[in-house]
Amino acid sequence: MVRPLCGPIRPSPSLPSCFLTYLLSSLLLISVLASYISGFQLLQDPLKLASLGLYGAFLSLHFLAQGCFAYLELRRHRGSDRPCSFTKMVALTISAYQEDPFYLRQCLQSARDVAYPSHLFSVVMVVDGNNPEDQYMMEMFREVFCEEDMGTYVWEHNYHSQPGEGGRSCDPGQQEVEALIQSKRCVCVMQRWGGKREVMYTAFRALGASVDYIQVCDSDTRLHPMAMVELVKVLESDERYGAVGGDVRILNASDSYISFMSSLRYWMAFNIERACQSYFDCVSCISGPLGMYRNDLLQQFLELWYHQTFLGNKCTFGDDRHLTNRVLSLGYATKYAPRSVCHSETPAFLLRWLSQQTRWSRSYFREWLFMVLWWFRHSPWMAYESIISGLFPFLVASTMVHTLYSGSLWGSLWVLICIQLGGLLKALYATFLRRNPIMLLASLYSGLYMAALLPTKIFALLSLPWAGGWGTSGRRHLRANYLPLLPLLVWWGVLLGGVSFTVYKEAVGGWQKPKVIAFGLSACLAHWGILLIFYFTKVRHVCRCHHQIYRLDQKIPGTASDQVELTGRYRSTTEFGITLEALQSNSGHRN
Repeated sequence: MVRPLCGPIRPSPSLPSCFLTYLLSSLLLISVLASYISGFQLLQDPLKLASLGLYGAFLSLHFLAQGCFAYLELRRHRGSDRPCSFTKMVALTISAYQEDPFYLRQCLQSARDVAYPSHLFSVVMVVDGNNPEDQYMMEMFREVFCEEDMGTYVWEHNYHSQPGEGGRSCDPGQQEVEALIQSKRCVCVMQRWGGKREVMYTAFRALGASVDYIQVCDSDTRLHPMAMVELVKVLESDERYGAVGGDVRILNASDSYISFMSSLRYWMAFNIERACQSYFDCVSCISGPLGMYRNDLLQQFLELWYHQTFLGNKCTFGDDRHLTNRVLSLGYATKYAPRSVCHSETPAFLLRWLSQQTRWSRSYFREWLFMVLWWFRHSPWMAYESIISGLFPFLVASTMVHTLYSGSLWGSLWVLICIQLGGLLKALYATFLRRNPIMLLASLYSGLYMAALLPTKIFALLSLPWAGGWGTSGRRHLRANYLPLLPLLVWWGVLLGGVSFTVYKEAVGGWQKPKVIAFGLSACLAHWGILLIFYFTKVRHVCRCHHQIYRLDQKIPGTASDQVELTGRYRSTTEFGITLEALQSNSGHRN
């Protein structure tokens, strides 16, 4: 039985508590900006070559605290061995749009092989499109789930495009979809195109109150067999937990340098940043590839979520981040489950990667404004980290422009050294946490961030009112979008102008500190050279696949034996005391 809809478990904070939250947040914001603008130097060497400013010291302490809290959260999960009750009804929903057949097949097969009692979970895939060219996704669904209690339906409309006044007519297609999803275990629905949020809405609305938890999944995602079990464990452990997300890894890390860098960035984002947020029960985004929500909460804000607007325009992206924000707005906690793992596709080429990052940055800035409204319901860390992460890209961009146009070549080089040093220290810490030297290469991500991601974030904020659509094209038919290159060209022009100005000033005024500059430049080049050599000589070995038979030690009710064996092409890694797969795809052998 699904428990009835209820209000937030946490009582509403008092007015003085709300006032204090926003007062302290305002003071923090003013302090950070003041420390940056003042340029006050805490430390400086006698030769005035290197210095540490107040803002730099503040950032260093922030990253140190973030790493410590992340470690405590990961250790908590590592030492936890709570059993799963296997009493909750779970629906796994998959959103699909022009998916690459290679990735879709892996997604469906992994959903079929989830190690959860079959009578307690169902699979619902909704395809965004009902044209003949979308039919292959339904046919693949039928093939994979041919031995299950399955149903399929091609809906001429969707929930918000039905004929009649206001779409309120009694559409037999709607009734058929709802009856099918609530009576069959595995269902695929093709519907009129309406965007990802429309697809997710169909699955949520049709499920109604028939399940306890709803798990979300993208059609390019391959789930670890125990992914669902680990998510259920977290939600079962405390009624205050409204949603939980898992560890999303990259399926196609070996495709390109960008996809490999993304794989390292994903690991750090989930196992440091979101693990830290989870320590304070306020994960800011439950990712679309692997997340689970309490269904009674989701149904409570479903219409508000779907009809979200921003500056008078209907929101068509940032669906997962807004779902998370809605859970937080009710006072419920959001958590991260590092033992729940999936692998998802990421753009391997620059244009698609820029489009993806632009969409994510837009949703981040939009949802940041929404999250501010609920700071008082949660830990002070939520407000603190929101302010720090929100200001960071703009202060970094300002620093870069200011130093490059200062006329000091050593000053510009010192900023670059600090950025590389900070990236290297974070990579060393990630190497310690993951116990894998491949994380040393994460320090190379700072170059990608400075050259491409930073201007993309600024462009995303400036273009926020005019954004729409899925943000990235379907993977079966890739469409080139050259607009994201515009901010990069502008940014590179600004940087080139600054470098040219500084070199000119140094040449006219006589080169200052030439030996120090030569030494600093050599150190930067050596750092990049060593890591790039490591990348080109070692990364292909890391991405190789090996056969591995997985034995799940926990007894699963409803299975033929006490153990479940799953075979596949996996690379085995050991983390948190259990065996997890790396699930690298053979990208060169796609059908």
